[in-house]
Amino acid sequence: QVQLVESGGGLVQAGGSLRLSCAASGRTHRSYVMAWFRQAPGKEREFVAAITWGGDSTGYTDSVKGRFTISSDNAKNMVYLQMHSLKPEDTAVYYCASSHTYFTANQGEYDSWGQGTQVTVSS
Repeated sequence: QVQLVESGGGLVQAGGSLRLSCAASGRTHRSYVMAWFRQAPGKEREFVAAITWGGDSTGYTDSVKGRFTISSDNAKNMVYLQMHSLKPEDTAVYYCASSHTYFTANQGEYDSWGQGTQVTVSS
């Protein structure tokens, strides 16, 4: 199993920035792709961004392109989500996830999840 712990969430004003961190431990050799998902109140969990540990592939949902950047540090087993120009609609619990299969936005392919960190953006 891969254990994931998110941190960095908080309350910010619209237009502000936050950097989320995800620390991976355990059987990290089984992890191939890391991703961020989020779930807003009353909505389904949605894909935000993903990255391969090698950093050769990244992907984003359209609503965050140009504002969010996903990155990883293999040596530290860390994944980050740098968020800029935050909007109230970005308010959600953000989850870190790991997949040992392939690069995908399908949450069903991710088998390890963190507890989540709350991001609240005020208008």
